[in-house]
Amino acid sequence: MADYSRRAFLGAAGTAVLLTAACANGVGNNNAAVIDARVDATRDYLFDRYPGTRDLARDAKGVLYMPLVTEAGFGVGGAYGRGALRINDITVDYYSATRATIGFQIGAQQYAHALFFMTEQALADFRAGSGWAVGADVRYATPDQGASIGKETTEIQPVVALVFGQSGLIAGATLGGVKYSRIIP
Repeated sequence: MADYSRRAFLGAAGTAVLLTAACANGVGNNNAAVIDARVDATRDYLFDRYPGTRDLARDAKGVLYMPLVTEAGFGVGGAYGRGALRINDITVDYYSATRATIGFQIGAQQYAHALFFMTEQALADFRAGSGWAVGADVRYATPDQGASIGKETTEIQPVVALVFGQSGLIAGATLGGVKYSRIIP
């Protein structure tokens, strides 16, 4: 296997993130109303498609909805998306998610994800924390279906993470990290 230096990895990961951030990821602009409308549509899709998530959201102390994350990779990959943190179904903060991965991977996909914070402490830790999560996964997405097997540090109880609505063509086994950053739309 090729010997990767840290500088080459960071440069490639940064390039991948910039390229995916430059893609039209559906948000269109930094307008809070547009992000909120996309979050509403994502929440409604999630509740209609997976009815049990309605109870999960009701019991959660807060939910971070990321309506559209665009990801691409060829050995080194990146992803970017924007969303909103809601408490009692009211937006309290806006976030971006930037992901960098390395491993065997090829393709591109778009997906939505939601983080359900089941305790006040988990929500407070997320809001006060650095926003970093690390993980490893094996995944694929085709135009008809998608799946992922893996864990991130944000998926440890009392945080429940759901990825849904995958589309695109991607396959791989990767190690990576994601950074959630509070934004002002």
